[in-house]
Amino acid sequence: METTVTVDALLNRVKDIAPIIRAYAPEAEEKRRLARPVVDAMLQAGLYSMSRPKAFGGLEVDPITMFQVLEAVACQDSAAGWNLCLSSGGPYFLAWLPDDGAAEIMSSQPHTITGGSFTPGPRAIPVDGGYRLSGQWPFASGSHDCHWLLFLPQIMDGDQPRLDHQGRPVQRFMFLPAHKATILDTWHTLGMRGTGSHDVVVSDLFIPERHTAPLVPLEQPGTAFQGPLYRLTLWVPVAIMALVALGIARSAIDGLIALARTKTPSYTGASLGQRQVVQRQVAEAEATLGAGRAYLYATFQESWAAAVQGAEITLAQKLTMQLAASHLVVCAAKAVELVHAAAGTSAIRNEYQFQRYFRDVHTITQHAFVSASRYESVGALMLGMESDWGFFAF
Repeated sequence: METTVTVDALLNRVKDIAPIIRAYAPEAEEKRRLARPVVDAMLQAGLYSMSRPKAFGGLEVDPITMFQVLEAVACQDSAAGWNLCLSSGGPYFLAWLPDDGAAEIMSSQPHTITGGSFTPGPRAIPVDGGYRLSGQWPFASGSHDCHWLLFLPQIMDGDQPRLDHQGRPVQRFMFLPAHKATILDTWHTLGMRGTGSHDVVVSDLFIPERHTAPLVPLEQPGTAFQGPLYRLTLWVPVAIMALVALGIARSAIDGLIALARTKTPSYTGASLGQRQVVQRQVAEAEATLGAGRAYLYATFQESWAAAVQGAEITLAQKLTMQLAASHLVVCAAKAVELVHAAAGTSAIRNEYQFQRYFRDVHTITQHAFVSASRYESVGALMLGMESDWGFFAF
């Protein structure tokens, strides 16, 4: 299995499978799950192995390479980009597990597809050798195609949550085989319909201790996770969600440019492209999106360079990585709104993709990890106050 590949080679693979991704996008939208031929194409292209450790036959590519590939996929179809991005985040959390648990999960498939949900609530009861897990989780993107699912339940002592020394509920990462969970048909949404982010249910399922780890800052990554990629802990999984919004907005701008060459609005003698307001809107959309993209890429280029030198990420870097991810989503949404305004009635007709770009990007803006609410989480720390976002500890 290959463990070394260039960014150009990966981008060429995306170009090769782009016709398949585009061809099945309407089916994904209609059936509210990613079409299997798209999953298979991305598997065969090795895209699901970008964050898999080289010790397990993966590519373990740097974040900037991963960003470019995910952006390229999302430009073809938001659902394909989203599910690939969520799966690409999974191996980072395996770094918390004992070596034997991580090896068992990674060795179960040549290209492991992961998914899951960090939504709190469900509970796990300690038993000999592990835990009994029960609960229902929303937003399990791509669960139809996953091999393993990751959840974050509370640990119970009897009928009460177990508390840590600071009085907070104790939670653990838990990986389980996806086929042992039941998928409920609950994904009826404004946008991102093709992701199949349905609820999943587990009832009294035994999870061995080796497939779990406490939700605490990562101090000693597993043996296979000693590379600089995993020193960035959860911040690459957070950032890559913003790449999907970037791909959506890129497609929207390109779509507007194509439309402006051929459309003449009713009651006017000038084409869409000849209208000054449209010229301003397309240029502003391009500048807005470019600024958000540049901020994200530059931020992670700097953090990656520090990780390569063996440095631990600082709180200041975490704040900047969070800001860059959330700001890119905000920029992408603004760019799509400008396109939506410029496209006129073409933006509301189903035969054009503009309405889908609008729905999809605004669905992503609601995700807690990259929403505009994280401005407040970062701003509180900048002003010397306590933040509401506990993940900065990681």
